[in-house]
Amino acid sequence: MSLSIRNQLPGTVTSVSPGEVMATVRIRLTGGSDLTAAITREATEELGLATGSAVHALVKSTEVSLATARVDGVSIRNQLPGTVRDIATGGAMASVKVALEGGDLTAVITRDAVTDLGLAPGASVVALIKSTEVSIATS
Repeated sequence: MSLSIRNQLPGTVTSVSPGEVMATVRIRLTGGSDLTAAITREATEELGLATGSAVHALVKSTEVSLATARVDGVSIRNQLPGTVRDIATGGAMASVKVALEGGDLTAVITRDAVTDLGLAPGASVVALIKSTEVSIATS
């Protein structure tokens, strides 16, 4: 199966915490960063997720926000440090490729945000991703 989702980050499940309807799944990405996904409990069961499961974390590029430093006092669980690799700008939007430890991540943000944040290749950034925006795929 091919997917249009650009961000497909390989990793290993480190924990599954099921609730009544939803579960949180912690994933150690190949580069060593941790990522949290909030998915349905039914999905964790159907995928057979358990500690040690090899997975891919899937995140639409439009669901990735960027900051110039870690953000305190926010509910977003996933804050992945990286470096801007490339920026492609259009009339209103920009696609920012971020190099993470172990892979790349793409964020689609407004062109104004690129300017306001002073983003350029080589700049340090932190990718912010809500746990509810992370999907999980198994092989």
